[in-house]
Amino acid sequence: MSSKPVLHYFNARGRMECIRWLLAAAGVEFEEKFIESPEDLEKLRKDGKLMFEQVPMVEIDGMTLVQTRAILNYIATKYDLSGKDMKERALIDMYAEGVADLSEMMGQLIVTPPDQKEAKISLIKDRAKNRYLPAFEKVLKSHGQDYLVGNRLSRVDIHLLELLLYVEEIDSSLLAPFPLLQALKSRLSSLPNVKKFLQPGSQRKPPTDEKALEEARKAFKF
Repeated sequence: MSSKPVLHYFNARGRMECIRWLLAAAGVEFEEKFIESPEDLEKLRKDGKLMFEQVPMVEIDGMTLVQTRAILNYIATKYDLSGKDMKERALIDMYAEGVADLSEMMGQLIVTPPDQKEAKISLIKDRAKNRYLPAFEKVLKSHGQDYLVGNRLSRVDIHLLELLLYVEEIDSSLLAPFPLLQALKSRLSSLPNVKKFLQPGSQRKPPTDEKALEEARKAFKF
């Protein structure tokens, strides 16, 4: 087994991208084995690698882990990105769930029927501008610190940075009313490991296009 974590997913963002982000931010090199056909996925199932018969799946430290949140929690704990005590961990988890809520909405865009896409985008923009971004701006304003929790980098900062970049892909003006979030984005983007991940040629994935979606449909038969 490789000494590096091995990520099993298709060659697109999906539910693996936040895992890629967290590993990269922690400075962890990883390998990827892309699922490119139904046979690739079936082999993982037959080999007993997929507890619930679905990906993402990560091989790490002699374990085979599935379920995105479980994988994220393990990585965060291993690399000291999950807070210094139970109270910080609770805040990190709570904020991360908020990030996940909006991320899930945005992730559904690629499979939204064309005649419903405009309404979906309007809903996402409304929720971002009036619910989620103000909540995170308020957290930063409440303590005046550089990071969301405990004045040090945690997994939720990385999750939020990823989300802010996706929000800008939809509408770059959405961050304008939130100066503290803009500052957080700039601060995090300048961290050496994050800066490296943001460079062209990294393992960060581009927005999922129709070609990538079609490849996923073939592999996952949906």
